Amino acid sequence: MRILFIGDIIGKPGRDVVVAELPRLRETLSLDFVIANGENLAHGFGITRATANDIFAVGVDCMTTGNHWADQKEILGFIDSDDRILRPRNYPAGTPGKGANLYQTRDGHRILVVNVMGRIFMDPLDDPFAGVEAELNACPLGDAADAVVVDIHAEASSEKMAMGHFCDGRASLVVGTHTHTPTADAQIFPSGTAYQTDAGACADYDSVIGMDKFEPVQRFVKKMSGARFTPATGPATLCGVFVETNARGLAERVEPVRVGGRLKQSVPVL
Repeated sequence: MRILFIGDIIGKPGRDVVVAELPRLRETLSLDFVIANGENLAHGFGITRATANDIFAVGVDCMTTGNHWADQKEILGFIDSDDRILRPRNYPAGTPGKGANLYQTRDGHRILVVNVMGRIFMDPLDDPFAGVEAELNACPLGDAADAVVVDIHAEASSEKMAMGHFCDGRASLVVGTHTHTPTADAQIFPSGTAYQTDAGACADYDSVIGMDKFEPVQRFVKKMSGARFTPATGPATLCGVFVETNARGLAERVEPVRVGGRLKQSVPVL
């Protein structure tokens, strides 16, 4: 299988670059499944029905999220009825939505997507490792699933990397989100799990992690807030991770993807 994971889509510039570039990427990379982290879709904070529909319409099959998933309260009215949208699995019992789902590709392959949130420098949620363990045991790679992707939405690189090793041999891809900066460590671990510490963001990189740079800089300098953060509005770079799996669902190839905007371009060649 060929899978593309797209990092956090930030506001309209992020949506615009995904709308412009994803249809071509689906074709040129012969993608079987596309996952995107959408927690920043609407003005940089949360998801609305309209912004989700924009992304699904151009080829995203599943949307993961993170700590901003419920910032736009309208999502509470549709997340339970739309299996394409996940929220972190380790939120308390009774929280709307779910944190994992088994999807079927257009060719009939089964792909398990698991979404968890880290706890270091983040909200003190339930143990993400226990949550992932439960999902991997319930839907094992090579048995109930042809591929498994884990999105760990976390601040600390150490926690993300530990999750990658924890899943090695049991997942096709473990990828980090949340920090909005693509890391240069795409690799395949010894037992066959592809890994990258952070997929980056779909955002204008003449910014502070996707936000207009004026207000964040002022907060660091003056130690007080002056206005709301708003997404930077320049040309955005689509950032993500491409992985190709073998018949056992383990990774044979992993490469970063960067298209458009300011960052150095990187598109796998088949």
